[in-house]
Amino acid sequence: MKLNIQRRRFRPPSAGGSGNEARQPSGSFFSPWDLLLVRAIFTLICVVIGWHFHPFGLTRLSGAIFGLAFAITMIGFEIRLRRMSLRRLIGAVFGSTLGIIAAYLIHLVLNRTALPEGSRSFLGLALLLVLSYVGMVVGANKGDLLNLQAFGGVFGGERPVRSAVKIVDTSVIIDGRIADIAETGFLEGPLVVPRFVLRELQMVADSPDPLKRQRGRRGLEVLERLRALPRLGVEIVEEDFPGLQDVDQKLLEMARRYQARILTNDFNLNKVATLEGVEVLNVNELANALKPVVLPGETMRVFILREGKEPNQGVGYLDDGTMVVVDNGRRMINRTVEISVTSVHQTSAGKMIFGRYEERPAEAVTTPGRSSENASREPSSPRR
Repeated sequence: MKLNIQRRRFRPPSAGGSGNEARQPSGSFFSPWDLLLVRAIFTLICVVIGWHFHPFGLTRLSGAIFGLAFAITMIGFEIRLRRMSLRRLIGAVFGSTLGIIAAYLIHLVLNRTALPEGSRSFLGLALLLVLSYVGMVVGANKGDLLNLQAFGGVFGGERPVRSAVKIVDTSVIIDGRIADIAETGFLEGPLVVPRFVLRELQMVADSPDPLKRQRGRRGLEVLERLRALPRLGVEIVEEDFPGLQDVDQKLLEMARRYQARILTNDFNLNKVATLEGVEVLNVNELANALKPVVLPGETMRVFILREGKEPNQGVGYLDDGTMVVVDNGRRMINRTVEISVTSVHQTSAGKMIFGRYEERPAEAVTTPGRSSENASREPSSPRR
């Protein structure tokens, strides 16, 4: 079964945007090839400068190698900066600036001491490096406390990226309830479907096992339903992690890279993601939270489906799958009755409701009345 869905490269929203920038045209971003070209030109310039000037008494070859190492270091630093939020970036710049100012003031004090020139230079350079580094790290960590909306429209449009992007797992697609949630408007996009998740879903749809094949095709139909929603963006991520074989580990790595949440109902993935500090939206937890709350003494209507384990006991189910055990309900199988709730128990498998069916007096009187009425209609025997 083929899934007809638009394939495009997902770009996470920038830290200074509102979160809807992921659906803007690709012309507002560097394409991967453009970014690769810029980095290659920068690396070539650094190598040429190192070869031409060969600083620190190095040979021309050693200077070119030094320029290459410098370019690689700067590119790695640039990649890290792109992943930082605007709050953290401002905090890091502000903290490092305060560190440099503090190192300069301390260096002015050292110049008035009787320390040798070499010692003063060493202490000044060491203080500059240490205080700027400490200021940058502390400022970045405290940057999340900044209120950028106080600056007006310059930074007022920033929204946390983590609350916008959601990575969809295979289990939640096959489950299908995500489409019902999205149709109600409680789920916002963009929803990101990684290529390896789509590949796993197609493998399930092509499985020789009829049950697995049916579940896989249902998952593809759910994706089509999500794609048809006008307010919800479903995007395919072409990025993969060849070094990781497990799909769950790939999901965790992608969530860390894009600062996104994982949308799943897999119990094991939920636990591992919680241990590794990745936020998870669990559909099963949402379903349990939305189950109706009943208290002992309340009345409710339930359809008795089958008999229970105990004598004179019936079992029914609510629309959300909650089991209801009804005393005196065995003779009311295949009928909808009104019961009185006696107790509610929460187990690892879910919630169980225990109730009791009490026959109404009107129902007890109905049968004799009907009998007497029928008896009155019976033809009387001829008198002799």
